[in-house]
Amino acid sequence: MLDHVVLSVSDYEKAKTFYLKALAPIGYELVMEFHDNVAGIGIGKKPYFIIHGSGKQTPRFHIAFRTEDRAIVDAFYKAAIGAGGTDNGAPGIREKYHPNYYGAFVLDPDGHNVEVVCHEPK
Repeated sequence: MLDHVVLSVSDYEKAKTFYLKALAPIGYELVMEFHDNVAGIGIGKKPYFIIHGSGKQTPRFHIAFRTEDRAIVDAFYKAAIGAGGTDNGAPGIREKYHPNYYGAFVLDPDGHNVEVVCHEPK
């Protein structure tokens, strides 16, 4: 089981703004910040996702956040696009993975593929 993931970003403030808006629908918020370029984003006091303004990470990264509600997938997509993300797959069923795989994909400001997925049936 993973405890947390750290992602390097080229523009810390832009990435922090993007992720705080994009991940708000799944309940993630800023839980810690230090060194003027590290943000811990998570639930409660636990930073599950950390961004570090140490420069653009290559190759591009793909991260998927799980939710139990398809409406939250839709809300993530809308929030992420509204925060400046680029469409990389609108919300919908991805049967190639399994019949209930409902996901949405958005590229962040550095081109990383951010996904929110629900595995539950309607």
